[in-house]
Amino acid sequence: MLPEKNNLRMTRQRKIILQELRKVDTHPSADEVYELVRKQLPRISLGTIYRNLEVLLQLGEIQRIELSGSLKRYDGNPKVHYHIRCIHCERVDDVVIKPTRDLDYQIHCSTEYQVIGHRLTFLGYCRECQKKESLPFPSHTRQLQ
Repeated sequence: MLPEKNNLRMTRQRKIILQELRKVDTHPSADEVYELVRKQLPRISLGTIYRNLEVLLQLGEIQRIELSGSLKRYDGNPKVHYHIRCIHCERVDDVVIKPTRDLDYQIHCSTEYQVIGHRLTFLGYCRECQKKESLPFPSHTRQLQ
Protein backbone atom coordinates (compact mmCIF):
# COMPACT_ATOMS: atom_id res chain seq x y z
CA MET A 1 0.00 0.00 0.00
CA LEU A 2 1.27 3.45 -0.87
CA PRO A 3 1.74 5.98 1.93
CA GLU A 4 -0.73 8.79 2.44
CA LYS A 5 0.69 12.32 2.35
CA ASN A 6 -1.05 15.59 3.16
CA ASN A 7 -4.28 13.71 3.95
CA LEU A 8 -4.53 12.56 0.31
CA ARG A 9 -5.81 9.01 0.16
CA MET A 10 -4.81 6.46 -2.42
CA THR A 11 -8.29 5.78 -3.83
CA ARG A 12 -9.21 2.94 -6.18
CA GLN A 13 -9.28 5.37 -9.11
CA ARG A 14 -5.81 6.70 -8.26
CA LYS A 15 -4.44 3.17 -7.90
CA ILE A 16 -5.75 2.22 -11.34
CA ILE A 17 -4.39 5.42 -12.92
CA LEU A 18 -1.01 4.74 -11.31
CA GLN A 19 -1.04 1.07 -12.41
CA GLU A 20 -1.84 2.05 -15.99
CA LEU A 21 0.88 4.73 -16.03
CA ARG A 22 3.44 2.27 -14.71
CA LYS A 23 2.53 -0.32 -17.37
CA VAL A 24 3.61 1.95 -20.22
CA ASP A 25 6.85 3.72 -21.05
CA THR A 26 5.32 6.07 -23.62
CA HIS A 27 4.88 9.05 -21.27
CA PRO A 28 1.20 9.52 -22.15
CA SER A 29 -0.79 12.75 -22.11
CA ALA A 30 -3.80 13.06 -19.79
CA ASP A 31 -6.08 12.16 -22.73
CA GLU A 32 -4.05 9.00 -23.35
CA VAL A 33 -4.17 8.10 -19.65
CA TYR A 34 -7.95 8.57 -19.86
CA GLU A 35 -8.16 6.07 -22.73
CA LEU A 36 -6.02 3.56 -20.81
CA VAL A 37 -8.03 3.87 -17.59
CA ARG A 38 -11.44 3.74 -19.31
CA LYS A 39 -10.80 0.07 -20.10
CA GLN A 40 -11.10 -0.65 -16.36
CA LEU A 41 -13.28 2.29 -15.29
CA PRO A 42 -15.60 3.02 -18.25
CA ARG A 43 -17.55 5.71 -16.38
CA ILE A 44 -14.53 7.79 -15.32
CA SER A 45 -14.43 11.35 -16.67
CA LEU A 46 -11.50 13.21 -18.19
CA GLY A 47 -11.82 15.80 -15.39
CA THR A 48 -11.39 13.04 -12.81
CA ILE A 49 -8.25 11.89 -14.62
CA TYR A 50 -6.80 15.42 -14.51
CA ARG A 51 -7.63 15.86 -10.81
CA ASN A 52 -6.16 12.50 -9.87
CA LEU A 53 -3.00 13.05 -11.91
CA GLU A 54 -2.48 16.23 -9.87
CA VAL A 55 -2.95 14.31 -6.62
CA LEU A 56 -0.51 11.60 -7.75
CA LEU A 57 1.98 14.38 -8.52
CA GLN A 58 1.53 15.79 -5.01
CA LEU A 59 1.98 12.32 -3.55
CA GLY A 60 5.28 12.01 -5.44
CA GLU A 61 4.07 8.88 -7.24
CA ILE A 62 4.44 10.24 -10.79
CA GLN A 63 6.17 13.01 -12.73
CA ARG A 64 4.78 15.54 -15.17
CA ILE A 65 6.96 16.17 -18.19
CA GLU A 66 6.40 19.67 -19.53
CA LEU A 67 8.13 20.31 -22.81
CA SER A 68 7.77 23.58 -24.64
CA GLY A 69 5.47 23.39 -27.61
CA SER A 70 3.99 20.02 -26.72
CA LEU A 71 1.43 18.39 -24.48
CA LYS A 72 2.05 17.77 -20.83
CA ARG A 73 2.98 14.14 -20.43
CA TYR A 74 3.04 11.90 -17.39
CA ASP A 75 5.64 9.42 -16.24
CA GLY A 76 4.85 6.58 -13.86
CA ASN A 77 8.48 6.52 -12.74
CA PRO A 78 8.88 9.09 -9.95
CA LYS A 79 12.65 8.60 -9.64
CA VAL A 80 14.98 11.27 -11.00
CA HIS A 81 15.90 10.38 -14.55
CA TYR A 82 16.46 12.08 -17.88
CA HIS A 83 14.34 12.10 -21.02
CA ILE A 84 14.93 12.48 -24.73
CA ARG A 85 12.34 13.95 -27.12
CA CYS A 86 12.11 13.52 -30.86
CA ILE A 87 11.79 16.99 -32.34
CA HIS A 88 10.00 15.56 -35.37
CA CYS A 89 7.23 13.33 -33.91
CA GLU A 90 7.30 14.49 -30.24
CA ARG A 91 7.99 10.98 -28.91
CA VAL A 92 9.51 11.00 -25.40
CA ASP A 93 11.73 8.23 -24.03
CA ASP A 94 13.71 7.68 -20.86
CA VAL A 95 17.48 8.08 -21.08
CA VAL A 96 19.17 5.22 -19.30
CA ILE A 97 22.08 7.06 -17.72
CA LYS A 98 22.56 7.94 -14.10
CA PRO A 99 21.62 11.55 -13.29
CA THR A 100 24.56 13.63 -12.11
CA ARG A 101 24.45 15.61 -8.89
CA ASP A 102 27.63 17.36 -9.99
CA LEU A 103 25.50 19.45 -12.33
CA ASP A 104 23.45 20.76 -9.38
CA TYR A 105 26.66 21.69 -7.58
CA GLN A 106 28.11 23.47 -10.64
CA ILE A 107 24.95 25.52 -11.06
CA HIS A 108 24.92 26.35 -7.35
CA CYS A 109 28.54 27.55 -7.54
CA SER A 110 27.98 29.68 -10.64
CA THR A 111 24.71 31.36 -9.59
CA GLU A 112 23.05 32.76 -6.51
CA TYR A 113 20.45 29.97 -6.56
CA GLN A 114 19.92 27.30 -3.98
CA VAL A 115 19.56 24.33 -6.33
CA ILE A 116 17.00 21.73 -5.27
CA GLY A 117 17.26 19.53 -8.35
CA HIS A 118 17.09 19.55 -12.11
CA ARG A 119 15.22 18.04 -15.03
CA LEU A 120 17.09 17.40 -18.22
CA THR A 121 15.59 16.61 -21.60
CA PHE A 122 17.71 15.85 -24.62
CA LEU A 123 16.49 16.60 -28.14
CA GLY A 124 17.02 14.53 -31.25
CA TYR A 125 15.39 12.32 -33.85
CA CYS A 126 13.99 8.92 -32.86
CA ARG A 127 14.92 5.82 -34.85
CA GLU A 128 11.57 5.71 -36.68
CA CYS A 129 11.81 9.32 -37.85
CA GLN A 130 15.39 8.79 -38.96
CA LYS A 131 14.27 5.85 -41.12
CA LYS A 132 11.23 7.66 -42.61
CA GLU A 133 12.83 10.91 -43.64
CA SER A 134 16.18 12.37 -44.36
CA LEU A 135 16.20 14.76 -41.45
CA PRO A 136 18.91 17.40 -41.24
CA PHE A 137 21.11 17.86 -38.23
CA PRO A 138 19.84 21.16 -36.75
CA SER A 139 22.19 24.04 -37.50
CA HIS A 140 21.64 25.50 -34.02
CA THR A 141 23.08 22.40 -32.35
CA ARG A 142 26.72 22.62 -31.33
CA GLN A 143 29.01 19.85 -30.31
CA LEU A 144 29.85 19.91 -26.63
CA GLN A 145 33.52 20.27 -25.86
